[in-house]
Amino acid sequence: MAAVHYDSYTEARAHLKDLLDAAESGRVATVRRDSMTTAVVEVERLRHFLASIVPSNAQVVPEAGGWSVFIPGLPVAADGASFDEAIGEMVVALREYADDWQQRLLNAPNHRENWGLVQLISLSDDNRLREWLVGSPR
Repeated sequence: MAAVHYDSYTEARAHLKDLLDAAESGRVATVRRDSMTTAVVEVERLRHFLASIVPSNAQVVPEAGGWSVFIPGLPVAADGASFDEAIGEMVVALREYADDWQQRLLNAPNHRENWGLVQLISLSDDNRLREWLVGSPR
């Protein structure tokens, strides 16, 4: 089966199974609504792709008997008594940032380009976010 495209929401709804089957198998699956075309992508494929192109660049430094974690260019940081605790707190801070982005920051000029990061955070469980932060599976 080739790429799947529907020129309207109504047409896509009538062929929802075909649309989802195409997306799940990795084929191009799109729907046009008015002047916009939207892609339908299986979550794990998108998460894996985003993790490969959005480096965390997390900096973890010992500080005052504990550890601090920050990502340059993001207003997100965390501290912990141990390395693992600091990483765990950073996961929480990233989730809070993603929530704030969804609610009010998505159109802010200095945050709008973080779309991929927010998608990655939202599509990842805590273990996957830890792996992404430290750069290796745990």
